[in-house]
Amino acid sequence: MNPSPVSTQWIDIAPGFAGCLALPPAGHGPGLLLWQEIFGVNAHIRAVAEQYALDGFVVLAPDTFWRQAPRVSLGYEGDDRQRALALMKAYGTDDALADIAAATAVLRARPETQGHALGSLGYCMGGRLAYLTAASTDITAAVAYYGGGIQGMLDRAAGVRAALQFHYAGIDDHIPPEAVQQVREALPGAEVHVYAGAHHGFNCWARSAYHAPSASLAHGRALAFLAERLAFGR
Repeated sequence: MNPSPVSTQWIDIAPGFAGCLALPPAGHGPGLLLWQEIFGVNAHIRAVAEQYALDGFVVLAPDTFWRQAPRVSLGYEGDDRQRALALMKAYGTDDALADIAAATAVLRARPETQGHALGSLGYCMGGRLAYLTAASTDITAAVAYYGGGIQGMLDRAAGVRAALQFHYAGIDDHIPPEAVQQVREALPGAEVHVYAGAHHGFNCWARSAYHAPSASLAHGRALAFLAERLAFGR
């Protein structure tokens, strides 16, 4: 079997703070910050990093729980889920903004991203972080999948200069339709897609909520959105 054309490695972002870097076959391209779910930079997030690296992006997945549990990698049920919830509750907005600033600076300074724009992509908690990245930095585009809590941070919408795309499940116990409507109203220039029949976490093939039709459609939309706005070939 041929080795993967994508190379991955852990790199330092700040003292004690690391991230998984995935380089595309060309070795350079637009930068993409990939923000994890509450389950850490686990197998699913690392696979997504490789997926987007194969699509041509230089992907950095920061280990956002580095203060409490460096490089934690959790499953989706039982004790792992309870630990993930506890880690999320201990991860405050100030810590998130500090991590966003540090990771954005490191990715921008990488030789592989020189001459290219930066974007952000995240799932669940990471969807909220992708939105916060758009609201607190000068990235060009951001994609948020079922980002819980964004409706509580819409006071930051005035700081958004990036193009935004949101993906929501049509059936989501964590994000009610009213929250999606609040996002639409606060960010009228954003793309908002809702997937009927899909549940929270529908992109993750390791979760019971995985919904392949919605996941493939959302990936196609996200890929086209990011490729167009991050200017391949610059």
